Amino acid sequence: MENCEWCNLSEEDRQFQIYESRSWSVFLSDEQDYIGRCILVLKRHCGSMSELSGDEWEELHKLVCKVEACLKTVLGATLCNWSCLMNSFCKESDPHPHLHIHVRPRYARSVILNGRTYTDSEFGHHYALHKSGAIPAEDKDEVFNRLKKWLNSNESGN
Repeated sequence: MENCEWCNLSEEDRQFQIYESRSWSVFLSDEQDYIGRCILVLKRHCGSMSELSGDEWEELHKLVCKVEACLKTVLGATLCNWSCLMNSFCKESDPHPHLHIHVRPRYARSVILNGRTYTDSEFGHHYALHKSGAIPAEDKDEVFNRLKKWLNSNESGN
């Protein structure tokens, strides 16, 4: 769709794509307010979960299992919060919602990246809105490389 940001990603936008399946792309989120936060984006333009085909639902289920296993194995996530919140599209005068799903890994124990410690201070509670997602570029690159390597070396389960 011409006016949809997700349908028209630039190469720069795609630099943090960590995995791709037939119908979905997985990106490491710009916001790393929860270390390993990712976004699953349907490759075709679709405005609602209710519009998914049976094959897309089945593939999403497999991908949820795969991404969650990755986050638990690679970063030590205790659990993952999944959300499909399409609210921001409605702020536009001519909305073109595109189905995407956020995954926020949650941690009972701290995550250490390049000698820096990240603690999930809200563990056991809902995630915080407007929490700072800024981490050093080298730490984001480390998360990106770890997740991408695991996801692409564990191809079974697609």
